[in-house]
Amino acid sequence: MQKKQRILLKIGSNTLTKETDSISREKIEDIANQIAKLKDSCDFVIVSSGAIAVAKQLVKLESKQSAVFVKQALASIGQPHLIRIYQEIFREKGLLTSQCLLSYSDFEKQESKTNIVNTINVLVNNNYIPIINENDTVATDEIKFGDNDKLAALTATLLDVDLLIIATNTNGIYTKESIEKNAPKTIKEITDFEVLKKEVVHTKSSHGSGGMASKIEAAELSKNANIETWIVNGLEDNFIINAFKQKVPFTKIK
Repeated sequence: MQKKQRILLKIGSNTLTKETDSISREKIEDIANQIAKLKDSCDFVIVSSGAIAVAKQLVKLESKQSAVFVKQALASIGQPHLIRIYQEIFREKGLLTSQCLLSYSDFEKQESKTNIVNTINVLVNNNYIPIINENDTVATDEIKFGDNDKLAALTATLLDVDLLIIATNTNGIYTKESIEKNAPKTIKEITDFEVLKKEVVHTKSSHGSGGMASKIEAAELSKNANIETWIVNGLEDNFIINAFKQKVPFTKIK
């Protein structure tokens, strides 16, 4: 039997909401459909944002605490609802899911790293799709800066995956000149990070907190571990399969 390709798929809040104010069940169905079609050749591990976005649909918190603590509380409320939505939709496609909450400190201790790898391997080998999110209630940096991009890269490196796919709201990385001319042009393939960094426009998405710069940092981490990264437009239907078939523009970081 041919060895399955292990893919870490990172899904940001803007992709999950389809750039609206609520989680899109249609988008999660699109992701589940694609994984179901690819399950004979690929194993998936998902790093998913979206807990805060889900909670904002449900509650409005009043607090005298700082905005960061309110976001942490929203993440706590939204996380179980987010996982429930994944479980319901994926189950309809015959897919099993599990939840893993991690923080950056877990990647600093060898024992924790070993436990993560062993646990996820057991899940994947038993046909479960781990859905990973930052443990937001104890980690403020992710909420303020990373939108799980760094977490995705760290996890991809730890698991030694074959491919990291970062789903975002653009057709990959655009050249700075094309953005300035309001005619975005995708950089199709990258090997030189110093050249790439000069092309990045430092903007952030409406729901996400990372922007393209954090995706470049994530890709650099995975590149250092000899893992290829694709930055694809997750707002489009069938975006994973279309990227595999080279039917859509996206950025490939070798």
